[in-house]
Amino acid sequence: MAKLYFYYSAMNAGKTTQLLQNSFNYNERGMDTLLYTFKFDDRYGEAVIASRIGLKSAANVFDKHLDLFEDISKRLTDNTACIFVDEAQFLMKAHVKQLCQVVDEFDIPVLTYGLRSDFLGEPFEGSLYLLLWADELVEVKTICHCGKKATMNARFDSECRIIRHGEQIDIGGNEKYISLCRKHYYLGDCKGGNKK
Repeated sequence: MAKLYFYYSAMNAGKTTQLLQNSFNYNERGMDTLLYTFKFDDRYGEAVIASRIGLKSAANVFDKHLDLFEDISKRLTDNTACIFVDEAQFLMKAHVKQLCQVVDEFDIPVLTYGLRSDFLGEPFEGSLYLLLWADELVEVKTICHCGKKATMNARFDSECRIIRHGEQIDIGGNEKYISLCRKHYYLGDCKGGNKK
C-alpha cells in the first residue's frame, strides 16, 4: 500500500541529494518517476532540482495555482513508480490534500522533502499539513556549528547578524541562511557557520 512521506529537516541536511538518489534508484531499475519543485526557486535554472553536491535533474514545477492531482494524473504512465516533491514547504494546504488523493487513488508513493519551519521558527503551510497528514514522517538530521543537532533555519545579513523580521519566502542558500541548534538560533550566533 502506497504512502505519503515527508522528509524534513533544517537547511543543508542533504534532502535534495536523497531525493535525487532515490529517484535514480527507481530509474536504474527501469521504473519512471515524476519530480516536482517550487517554480520560483530557479537558482540552478528553470524546472531543475539541484543539490549542493552537484547532482541535478529536470523537474516539473508547482506554484500556488497548480492542481497537483490533475497535473500528476495527466503525466502518469503505467510505468510510473514514485512521485518526488522537493521544496515541499512551499506547497499549499490544497496541494497536500491533492498529494494524499494521488496516493489513495493511484496507489503510488509520494515522497516530499522540505523544511519544517522558516527563519522565524514558524511553520510553512506545506510543512504544517504534511506533518499532520503524511503517513510517514522522517527527520533528516544536520548539525549546528557547535556539533549539536540543528533544528532551526536562520537568515543572516552581511554582518552575520540573525534577521528577525521579513517575508517568509526569500529564496537563497548558504549566502543568507544557516542551520543552527535552538540555543545558537536564539543567541543569534551564526559566527561559527558560513560567514566568519
